[in-house]
Amino acid sequence: MINPRIRHFIGLNFVILNIIKKQAFFTKKKNMPVSQKNENKDNILSIDIGGTSVKACILNAKGDLCSEYKKLPTPKNATPKDILDVINQLVPELGLDFEKISVGFPGYVKNGIVETAANLAKNKWSGVDLAQQISNVFGKPVRLINDADQQALGIVAGKGFEIVLTVGTGFGTALLFDGDLLPHLELAHLPITKNKDYDDYLGAKAFAKIGKKEWNERLKRVIEIYKVVFNYDSLYIGGGNAKEIEFELDHNIRTVSNKDGIKGGAKLWDLEEKYHVHTTNPKKK
Repeated sequence: MINPRIRHFIGLNFVILNIIKKQAFFTKKKNMPVSQKNENKDNILSIDIGGTSVKACILNAKGDLCSEYKKLPTPKNATPKDILDVINQLVPELGLDFEKISVGFPGYVKNGIVETAANLAKNKWSGVDLAQQISNVFGKPVRLINDADQQALGIVAGKGFEIVLTVGTGFGTALLFDGDLLPHLELAHLPITKNKDYDDYLGAKAFAKIGKKEWNERLKRVIEIYKVVFNYDSLYIGGGNAKEIEFELDHNIRTVSNKDGIKGGAKLWDLEEKYHVHTTNPKKK
């Protein structure tokens, strides 16, 4: 009999498998990688908006750091204006020009529009055109995706079905097949107990409340669920609390740091526009 705490994932698993099959079919039809469109090596402003801090750096087209990696604390209960203010403080400190902007956001994003932001201000983010606002401020094209998705692009090997989990302020998941992002799923908000979702179960507040030992037990349990449901080829665990893992990981699981995912801001511009990858251009004044 299927464990009732796993059952809610089964339907999702079939959806993911169908997406992967379609993705593999279209990948075979491509004659050359999309990255060849970006041979001008223009600098990219890469921004990572998190529940704890907002980080930024300048990358070249290959994902190499061209500036220092700067960060500022995320204001408590941050509104869209708060986040824009922090970005405006960070960018001048980088000291370099850029032609494109990549933004990772801690919530559900579709076509440059924020739909959810569980770890920022409540009832202030639904329907916010954040990509358009950032694009208008700097006069540059913007690609805005989920923060776990952006980090994942800089981490994965690009072979088979790979998953990136982030355990920081909240719990994030990114799904990729042969290096391409699959549609983002906010798995953090699926229930894992009668009164907790994955964010509640493994987020920073849970870690502070239950301590490292119990938190590690919970993470082991979640990994076992993911094994059964997704049958991934590789699993990567990042985020601020990845360094707190104390148990031995399987051969196809490894921990990564936030800096490991920096290249994701550049790789985002190598992808063709589909699913949640969307380019927002500045509006003409």
